[in-house]
Amino acid sequence: MGPTLTNSVAIRVQDQYKEQASPALQNEFNYANPMEIPKLTKIVLNIGLGEARENAKALDTASADLATITGQKPVITRSKKSIANFRLREGMPIGVMVTLRGQRMYEFFDRLVNAALPRIRDFRGCSAEAFDGRGNYSLGVREQLIFPEIDYDQIDRIRGMQININTSARNDEEGKRLLELLGMPFARGDGR
Repeated sequence: MGPTLTNSVAIRVQDQYKEQASPALQNEFNYANPMEIPKLTKIVLNIGLGEARENAKALDTASADLATITGQKPVITRSKKSIANFRLREGMPIGVMVTLRGQRMYEFFDRLVNAALPRIRDFRGCSAEAFDGRGNYSLGVREQLIFPEIDYDQIDRIRGMQININTSARNDEEGKRLLELLGMPFARGDGR
């Protein structure tokens, strides 16, 4: 199916959270209760497929790619309403998505930060502006080839995906600091 779940990778990220990120966040934001300290809650990966209207096989290949990347079977997303200009009817399949929690979430986050993002051509860091106001971060990836699990010879088309990292932070400042402490490479704001 996909990558096997390696407990050591997930444990490494969890240990980094417990030993470094959690105490640093508690000191920085003066939390009275340890349960207030922000943590990762889930990561959602989504591939939108406009071409699925004409090409039913696109749904299968995108689903296989997402399963290979995450190690979990994707769910097919369907349109909620009809839009005549897009030749879209209610209930048509338009994408695939996966929600990761627990150890798979930590393992994917580790592979994203340490293996996939550095493989992006001319990568200078992730934008720090992509927070939603509640500490959740969205990241768009233009091609699935940055993940080492994807074999270049096996893909039929390059597809992008949306990655949403949800945290329990109350605001963007806390969410950004949590992701920084877990190793997310944000772009420096000084122009370098």
